[in-house]
Amino acid sequence: MAHILVVDDEQKIREGLREYAEFDKHTVTEAADGMEAIRLCREQDFDIIIMDVMMPKLDGFSACKEIRKYKNIPVLMLSARGEEYDKLFGFEVGIDDYVVKPFSPKEVMARVSVIVSRSKGLKQAVMPDTQMKFGGFEIDFSARDVFVDKKKIELTLKETELLFYLVKNRNIALTREKLLTEVWGYDYYGDDRTVDTHIKMLRANLGPYKDAIVTLRGVGYKFEV
Repeated sequence: MAHILVVDDEQKIREGLREYAEFDKHTVTEAADGMEAIRLCREQDFDIIIMDVMMPKLDGFSACKEIRKYKNIPVLMLSARGEEYDKLFGFEVGIDDYVVKPFSPKEVMARVSVIVSRSKGLKQAVMPDTQMKFGGFEIDFSARDVFVDKKKIELTLKETELLFYLVKNRNIALTREKLLTEVWGYDYYGDDRTVDTHIKMLRANLGPYKDAIVTLRGVGYKFEV
């Protein structure tokens, strides 16, 4: 079972999500704004955060960026706006999923279960080669650490999953649809731009080794060294 932090300035939404979460045997902590969410994350550990975008004091995107500085907790974002820009911006700041209001609490909890199970599985999984090194680019799969020229880089959960999948299938052409299915792990409602956005962020983090992720025009991507 998961410890969930629900962050929303609307009490009815927090209560509704709490009801469904506790029915599924999860533990819930509530916060009414982004500032309170940051404080709680400094004091406690959570398996996932369900967070609204538009809140008083501090919006969800800003709160997510601040939390990411010291903890890598999966984030499912809630928003009354469904514009593509908002979704892509959310992925750039490190969220794992995005649900547009009004939403079904059952759907939210289904997504929560998938994200939490994949997060825990990634933490526990040890790949056949627990460590790989390509020049100054190193990966420790068991510790989930990535180093560029001996400096550890911080990746979001989804960026880590995507990088590990690309490396595990290195030198294999992978379509965007394949990456969506395997990395996001369920019938994702996004499109190819979601993959492109995460690839862009990965390349930015890899610095001088960004060219190891090769774009295959009209197909997708592959990791090549």
